[in-house]
Amino acid sequence: MAGWLRGRPALGHALAVGLAAWALAARLAVGDALPPGFPFLTFFPAILITGYVAGFRPGLLALLLALASVWYFLLTPPRQLALSPGNAMALGFFLIVGLVDLVIIEAMHRAVDKLRIERRRNRDLYEQQRTLFQELQHRVANNLAFIAGLLRLQKRRIAADPAATPVVFDEAVARIDTMGRIHRRLYDPGEADAAIGAHLEAVCTELLSAMGADGVAVRVEVPGLKVPLDRLLPLSLLVAEIITNSVKHGFAGRADGEIRITSEADGDGQALVIRDDGTGLVALPDAASPGLGMRIVQGLAAQLGGSVSWSSDAGTVTRVTLPAI
Repeated sequence: MAGWLRGRPALGHALAVGLAAWALAARLAVGDALPPGFPFLTFFPAILITGYVAGFRPGLLALLLALASVWYFLLTPPRQLALSPGNAMALGFFLIVGLVDLVIIEAMHRAVDKLRIERRRNRDLYEQQRTLFQELQHRVANNLAFIAGLLRLQKRRIAADPAATPVVFDEAVARIDTMGRIHRRLYDPGEADAAIGAHLEAVCTELLSAMGADGVAVRVEVPGLKVPLDRLLPLSLLVAEIITNSVKHGFAGRADGEIRITSEADGDGQALVIRDDGTGLVALPDAASPGLGMRIVQGLAAQLGGSVSWSSDAGTVTRVTLPAI
């Protein structure tokens, strides 16, 4: 009940007037039943209740009404505005005590309000942290599932060509290392508000540097691309896999090159287009018997709810269709 009228000034002031009138009526009713020197007795509860329920300003109104009522009706001579030094001192003391009471009550109200806000903030923070922890568990599980799937694909390649085992392991390590770099960047608090384009450009730059392909330039222009945060990791892995294939195959024997990443509308959805100026495709990938890189890209595109296609146009063009957000 404390302060429940603080946000309703009209009701609060009405309460002040009503309680002040009640206090005056009660004091007049008891009349001479009280010993001399207690003209303020019934007014203190009215002031305290008003300040407690309605706040400082209604409480101050109740105090001023009480002051005027005592002065006019109860101090001698009654119903006159004459003011003796003794009465003036009594009224001044009453005013000071009433103000102190109201200030203390207001300070208590503000402390309670601050505590209530802090408790609400802590509750919201707890819910946010719990949600983030659950989301982190979910993403870690997805990442581990991705690594397990990747290793299964590598295992099949080893079974088909045991002599390629060292190369297969090196590729697996490189992919997992790339995944780790992307994961660290995604969950770096300093990168939390980075735009998708800036994020993809940073991922590609780090990847090219790690591959020793500093001569390959990356241009990212995806102003209209929208991807939920929980889909940004598979999107980053997909782009990293395509960039890796471009460097390994499209720019083989070259120290430089250019890769452009753009976005565009695609019917009701959107598309991410990755184009390099490498040697291009000798033949389109065989959908019936895809290679490891193609399987990874197709799997990541499926995680995003989209699909992927390749074409050759002065280099290799990879088009990833994505659902609209």
